[in-house]
Amino acid sequence: MKAYIFPGQGAQFSGMGLDLYEKSTIAQELFEQANKILGFAITDIMFEGTAEQLKETKVTQPAIFLHSVILAKVLGDSFQPEMVAGHSLGEISALVANGVLSFEDGLTLVSKRALAMQKACEIQKSTMAAIIGLEDGLVEEVCESIDGVVVAANYNCPGQLVISGEIKAVEKACELLKEKGAKMAVMLPVGGAFHSPMMEPAREELAAAIEATTFSNPTCPVYQNVTASAVTDPDEIKKNLMSQLTAPVRWTQSVQQMIADGGTEFIEVGPGKVLQGLMRKIDRSVAASGASFE
Repeated sequence: MKAYIFPGQGAQFSGMGLDLYEKSTIAQELFEQANKILGFAITDIMFEGTAEQLKETKVTQPAIFLHSVILAKVLGDSFQPEMVAGHSLGEISALVANGVLSFEDGLTLVSKRALAMQKACEIQKSTMAAIIGLEDGLVEEVCESIDGVVVAANYNCPGQLVISGEIKAVEKACELLKEKGAKMAVMLPVGGAFHSPMMEPAREELAAAIEATTFSNPTCPVYQNVTASAVTDPDEIKKNLMSQLTAPVRWTQSVQQMIADGGTEFIEVGPGKVLQGLMRKIDRSVAASGASFE
């Protein structure tokens, strides 16, 4: 079975999407529509902006979403997913790709998500850290033993887990995890504690927007971050998406479940190759490649 996977924040690069714009009238129309929906020329920043401009919260998430979704659209009849999943932000790209959300609604939700997360980051300083080389269970145990908020946030691949929470609690966790034998415990240059209880204000704001959005029946199952299982019921998809900002991204478990359910070919749709790299660490025996439009 063919599985399409969609990247999250961090995959952006200057010049992203320009090749699609130049080669496809469908892409041109969708990019111009996006500029109108967002109220600013995101194409200028995507095609010619600096890395700093692309890192702006209101830009990063919509830019990655647009690159992924427009690439899926221009693939035309060759884009026939039998299962989809997206890493964090990428879940909304996946939901447009499998027909649950319209392009317009998907982009609007992504824009609101970015701004809500930015606001939540400003309420209280918080951070994330990457932990390399330890069992998930041990990382979870250490996080639970610490006073303050620190939780497992991204299960990226075996031996690579990102933790998230209050700055002091994350620093303390890093210290203890190094003592427990972590190869690396590195603070990440992020604006806040994504996928942790610190995102509750953003979750509430985004939940209201999700509630007001139409979710249709999907063309294929989506393996959601919150459950790491195949979901096809629009109401359940909606509920899981509402929980996503404060719950961990169970990426390792999602991919393992997709493989167990018959996924044999994984195609990353969007900028970069981050998910292809994680695929090789999760299961080397499964084919992983990037979608391209010629």
